[in-house]
Amino acid sequence: MTQTTQTSASATTVEFGQRSLTLEEVVAIAKGAKAHLQDSADYQEYIQKGARFIDSLLAEEGVVYGVTTGYGDSCTVTVGLDLVHELPLHLSRFHGCGLGEILSPMQARAVMACRLSSLAIGKSGVSYELLQRIETLLNLNITPVIPEEGSVGASGDLTPLSYLAAVLVGEREVIYQGERQNTADVYTKLNITPLKLRPKEGLALMNGTAVMTALACLAYDRAQYLARLASRITAMASLTLKGNSNHFDDILFAAKPHPGQNQIAAWIREDLNHHEHPRNSDRLQDRYSIRCAPHIIGVLQDALPFMRQFIETELNSANDNPIVDAEGEHILHGGHFYGGHIAFAMDSMKNTVANIADLIDRQMALVMDPKFNNGLPANLSAATGSRRAINHGFKAVQIGVSAWTAEALKNTMPASVFSRSTECHNQDKVSMGTIAARDCMRVLQLTEQVAAAALLAMTQGIKLRITQNELCEASLTPSVAKTLEQVNQDFETLIEDRPLESVLRQTLDKIQQGLWEVCH
Repeated sequence: MTQTTQTSASATTVEFGQRSLTLEEVVAIAKGAKAHLQDSADYQEYIQKGARFIDSLLAEEGVVYGVTTGYGDSCTVTVGLDLVHELPLHLSRFHGCGLGEILSPMQARAVMACRLSSLAIGKSGVSYELLQRIETLLNLNITPVIPEEGSVGASGDLTPLSYLAAVLVGEREVIYQGERQNTADVYTKLNITPLKLRPKEGLALMNGTAVMTALACLAYDRAQYLARLASRITAMASLTLKGNSNHFDDILFAAKPHPGQNQIAAWIREDLNHHEHPRNSDRLQDRYSIRCAPHIIGVLQDALPFMRQFIETELNSANDNPIVDAEGEHILHGGHFYGGHIAFAMDSMKNTVANIADLIDRQMALVMDPKFNNGLPANLSAATGSRRAINHGFKAVQIGVSAWTAEALKNTMPASVFSRSTECHNQDKVSMGTIAARDCMRVLQLTEQVAAAALLAMTQGIKLRITQNELCEASLTPSVAKTLEQVNQDFETLIEDRPLESVLRQTLDKIQQGLWEVCH
């Protein structure tokens, strides 16, 4: 299985407007799919009705938060009607203080898709023209340069989303045709007129959970794939160690019926061609990192459904403030910008993913060590004779795996419990959802690095077993044989020491693109 949207993502079109998006559709947009905003007259009128309701309140000189008032703790500051149209621009500008690395173009496209999804629900009081502009930028592949740091995840992703708002009005920078350029220059080149944000449109763009939700969609896609890949690596580790396939028997797993855990056991069982039930076993028990792999990977697999529910509900919500009910003519003040559900999903996901890094790290330790690897050479070195003394195989790679695993585990501290009171104690309890999502992406990166190293190492281990006539190549299941074939396209058996960085990066890149075939 490749990741859900890997095939023909750029040829896909994702529809926005009065329909629910799946997280796979956000991933498809992130990877280059086109956006199509519903363009029926009825839908356009539905969206415009919210914008007109805001206009009517202004005409009546009503007090509308973020339209005729300042923002947050400044909501008691009255803004004169002559200044109302400048307020959205000031909101985008004073939040232009993000720091840290910038989101990749793929991540920025996911952010745009999530914000468009929320605003297209029609509860934010924005114009149809604003929705069209986000659609246009996606389809021209013009992405805002968004620094990843500066959001506390309540009052939404204000600072990072200000970079999207700024681009809509022709300010700051974008990535276009692979280059970082001034937005104004790109607009001039393409004859695009900057938007003038209407009342509440700056707030509607920025006061939401689009950044954390976008990262969550991408994280889910990677974690789902990683569960399958870790199952394949475990099967390969079992073969490398001459392990006991009875540990994955279906009768055994029927006694503990967590569905995700059983799915992982089934994938490993199929990879190992385990179909006969032993009356007893001459080899009793492999170490936990083999025997308990379904119980470890299975936690992620069982958690994925609730994580999907949290992420997709957030994705398909109106999550700014206030909510505009144009039909009933109500302005409803609340806290839908709060990212608690995404924070919990991401804090939970990074825990389950880091545990997979730790599992594979332990599997690597077993196959490297002659005390535990059941007859293989130290560090899986394929050197022979007198050359064996100066060759060290995967010794340094295993050290790297330990480093990456340690860093992944360090990042499992839940971000959501580190709420800080800010903004004159108006935002006195915040979600930290975007920090949790960023942590999760880092943990995924580190765990994928561990998996890349393990793919190479377990391939080497299986080849050593075959060379030593302890494993028949013809006995391998088609699924494992396919993975070995794919790895061998890039990786020659490690006999004499050589730098492995380039092949590790190549293997990692294929993991992140979902190119390893891990379905049965």
